[in-house]
Amino acid sequence: MKISEVRARYAAGLRPWELVAELYEKIRVWNDPALFIHLPEIDDLVALAEEVERMSEDLPLWGIPFVVKDNIDVAGWPTTAACPAFSYVPQADAEVVRRLRAAGAMPLGKANLDQFATGLVGTRSPFGVPRNAVDAEFLPGGSSSGSASAVAAGLCCFSLGTDTAGSGRVPAAFQGLVGWKPTKGLLSTRGVVPACRSLDCVSVFTHTAEDAVAVAAVVAGFDEADAFSREIEPTGRAVASFRFGVPRELDFAGDPDTPELFAAAVERLKAIGGVPVGIDLKPFVEAAKLLYEGPWVAERWAAVGGFVEEHPGEVFPVTWKILEGSKGWDAAATFRAQYRLRELAREAGKVWREIEVMLLPTTPRIYTVAEVLDEPYQTNATLGRYTNFMNLLDLAAVAIPAGEARGGRARWGVTLAAPAGWDGVLLELAGSFGDVAAVCDRRTLAASAAPWDGRIGDRTIRPAPPASDGHRPPPQEGIPVVVCGAHLEGLPLHWQLADRGAVLQSRTRTAAVYRMFAIPATGSLPPRPALIRDEAGGAAIEVEVWELSPAAFGDFVSKIPGPLGIGKVLLESGEELPGFIAEPRAADGAEEITAFGGWKAWLARD
Repeated sequence: MKISEVRARYAAGLRPWELVAELYEKIRVWNDPALFIHLPEIDDLVALAEEVERMSEDLPLWGIPFVVKDNIDVAGWPTTAACPAFSYVPQADAEVVRRLRAAGAMPLGKANLDQFATGLVGTRSPFGVPRNAVDAEFLPGGSSSGSASAVAAGLCCFSLGTDTAGSGRVPAAFQGLVGWKPTKGLLSTRGVVPACRSLDCVSVFTHTAEDAVAVAAVVAGFDEADAFSREIEPTGRAVASFRFGVPRELDFAGDPDTPELFAAAVERLKAIGGVPVGIDLKPFVEAAKLLYEGPWVAERWAAVGGFVEEHPGEVFPVTWKILEGSKGWDAAATFRAQYRLRELAREAGKVWREIEVMLLPTTPRIYTVAEVLDEPYQTNATLGRYTNFMNLLDLAAVAIPAGEARGGRARWGVTLAAPAGWDGVLLELAGSFGDVAAVCDRRTLAASAAPWDGRIGDRTIRPAPPASDGHRPPPQEGIPVVVCGAHLEGLPLHWQLADRGAVLQSRTRTAAVYRMFAIPATGSLPPRPALIRDEAGGAAIEVEVWELSPAAFGDFVSKIPGPLGIGKVLLESGEELPGFIAEPRAADGAEEITAFGGWKAWLARD
């Protein structure tokens, strides 16, 4: 549902209260009990619509329905932040809601979210998982899960979310929406339950960039009563030709569809006048690590830690673990992290001298709900790979739909980013991008796309630098590596091979001289197998043999954490090849799984 469509219906005689009644019935038929945390009775919403009818029809958002994430206050409606025990009833609207209502917009309800806005997945709520409006099997995205689902399902024209680390962009990507993450301080956060107060932004979900512009014209602006509000001067201007940055190396976490979609997005930007420029994303990625590996995570404890300590049994288990891990940062560590961020910001600033805007995947890959429930931490971290750094580095961003995946069952998006104040330019470019996308078939675009910095198909090829005479050196012979666990094709760590250009040589088995143990998950690492040679009590284990260039092999093995390592693995053919083996200590406290004959068989045991 677009704003223009609602205005056209009003012009034809529809009244706001009639639209509200129609949408209320649509919500009933949609029947997603996890979408709304608070949905008023129909009589109350009709009364709100009748108040709007008494306002001037010349107001910019007169009669336009919207939904509010339930960590943003609406007067008289409970705010829970997806924690029932935290609930309170505010007496005043959040400033952004106040501005929208003054412009004639009509709030319909409060939407579900990852509890305390802690997550990018949409599965961390005691109220359930809001349904992805495209396909319920796939992740709705978070933390603004319900806000995105409400727009994608056609239950409102736009919605409000929040975005600290990607919560307003990831759900947009997974549900085919525009997700505007404004410059910090451009929209007031007064009346918003904080996640990381110094980084929080109110975000907007719409179907089109045009609608996002209409909402932005109402909600943007300085708020004297909000200590984090800023006077933001609009910066930059759209021109016929512009330079957009594309990282020379990207990690798509082994996704089969998103690399092709990204290549098509590059072509679309070129079609509207963009000139691609290769950039180094390293300072941005390093800054992203500070958000959850540095003291900024302690801001979450500063926001709700007191409540959590008093009500430990009321907090969603995954949220509890994250919040508990946010304690313990001292002042010295905080200052050191701030110094490091300033250094990285200076390095990132050099990139902006070469480009006007940056094009990024919104997320590396697409997950199903089941995949995230099975591994709630690493999947969430993967989703934030290209979103976490933006507020730390004071960037504006707009997530935009970039096409279909998984045979049309899933949606995925890209993000345009630029320095603070470039919001208007980004929204204008997003609109032009959407116009191109509406008339182009993604498969045609992908097929016609010239290779970009070695990205071909579903992996990144890193070409060797030219020799001094301008010719490339002859290719070097590859090195095989035998993998037996999470690096197997289709498993969580396979992207570490795919992104290094690995080529599958064979699927085979070891000689019958190995025992296999399951090392439990620790920290960000998933469960891993330990392959230990035992001539007397061993068995044959299923493995895969992949080939890497010498440089890629060296980089790959340098990052293997103990007690695993690389040694010679004896195959059933009698050939010995480099591969994963484990130190004997890996078996201490680990479950022996030799009888399953392989890691995938053990994973499928249930």
